[in-house]
Amino acid sequence: MKRTIKTASHWLLCAALVLSGAGCSDFLDEADQSNFTVENYFTKPEHATSAVNSIYENLKTTTGGGFNGAPWMMLEFATGLANTELGQAVNSIFVRNLVNTSDNEYGRVYWVASYKGIGNANLAIAKIPAIAMDEATKKKALGEARFLRAWYYFNLVRIFGKVPIITDPVGLTSENLYPEQATEEAVYKVIVDDLVEAEASGLPYLDKSGRVSLGAVKSLLASVYLTMAGFPLQKGAEYFKKAADKANEVITSNQYSLFTSYDDLHDPAKKNIGENIFMVQFAANIQPSGWQTSIIPYNQGISAYSDETGAVFANKEFVESYEKGDKRAEEKQFYYRTYTLSDNRTKTVDLGGYYIYKHFDTAAHLTTTSSDLNWPLLRYAEVLLTYAEAANEASGPTADALEAVNKIRRRANLPNLTGLTKEQLREAVWRERWFELSFENKTWFDMARLRKAFNVSTRTFENYVGHKFSYGPVLKERELLFPIPTAEIRNNNKLKQNTGY
Repeated sequence: MKRTIKTASHWLLCAALVLSGAGCSDFLDEADQSNFTVENYFTKPEHATSAVNSIYENLKTTTGGGFNGAPWMMLEFATGLANTELGQAVNSIFVRNLVNTSDNEYGRVYWVASYKGIGNANLAIAKIPAIAMDEATKKKALGEARFLRAWYYFNLVRIFGKVPIITDPVGLTSENLYPEQATEEAVYKVIVDDLVEAEASGLPYLDKSGRVSLGAVKSLLASVYLTMAGFPLQKGAEYFKKAADKANEVITSNQYSLFTSYDDLHDPAKKNIGENIFMVQFAANIQPSGWQTSIIPYNQGISAYSDETGAVFANKEFVESYEKGDKRAEEKQFYYRTYTLSDNRTKTVDLGGYYIYKHFDTAAHLTTTSSDLNWPLLRYAEVLLTYAEAANEASGPTADALEAVNKIRRRANLPNLTGLTKEQLREAVWRERWFELSFENKTWFDMARLRKAFNVSTRTFENYVGHKFSYGPVLKERELLFPIPTAEIRNNNKLKQNTGY
């Protein structure tokens, strides 16, 4: 924690200068470096913009790929529904085999990236109000900062449980340099307070540039309320209704719609529009997305990329548990088993497994080897499923709740659900969440808040603790959280490690 906090102020200022047109190296070469400090930098409207831009940057940190895997895979291997061909990717294997430790680099990256993002947000929220600029523009900038701070805290509290709350800029002399952990309840209060303020900040409902929008704020707030209704807070009916109401605001706004083709989910031309409510932004040849080499099979010669790592793909048992006729499980919808060879595109080979197609950039693999595909954080499909689950828990299997989940099913060429009891609809919606949101870093979070896991053989849900993965390991209570990184425990003796690690 110490390392994260004491570098945050300098990191933000360099990032802000880069995004406003001055390079960080140029800044360091200035004859009078004292001209640029956190205290005197925030003086112009463009400084507000660059400060907020820097908060977005850490959204990119957990995505990626290569022979060592990437932090986003941590949340996939924890579900028991993912496999890997990379024997050297020990961080992935330890999570997959349920022998994870606090030395896992994936967890450290999540922690550090989140607190860097929070540190940048804290500076923006503290400094932007004093800038002389258009008040409406200022309010929107603060709304973006609060949304992003809420996003980082939402990840932290779900992954690590009790974490420190820092809402003011921190320097080496700050009293809060070594903060104590806060309760989950206190962290969720910060998250909700930030999102409520962001909701009232005048943001546009849509933003095709990829910046935070009002639709993104409401969608995230619905997800937060749904999580608060479940474990560990167990706030129940009141928060299921809050989640349903907030998701319904997004639905009835008529600003978003499901794509008609699953191909649109991984079409760079469809970034930030239609079904894509909020995404991590990438740009080919500038800041390309890095996971393409991870979602192709190991050295089978199908890609223009020289690295083919097979770092993550779907367990056979999971893909084959999709309902008969489900379009999502068909070839080159959500997954793929075959592809042409890079040295002979007329020859198709069977790859021997179910690889992830929903994140597959076709042009990058065929020719460019530079992907500008965005990573989806909030999708309209998730909003529909959040509404269906929350509305059913609050009011039973209403027509609107059924229609929300049936929109997802009809796109998958599945029949409408009808005549279900509350209990039947509950598990039906859960199944749709597992199948629709697979490999988008959603499923493990659902498992933790529900305390449930999906049995791929019976297609039913059973208790999280004691659930046996299809390949053998059994979930224990400790796996409801990830371990706080060793380096953070050593840097801050006020932090207490999660039970079991």
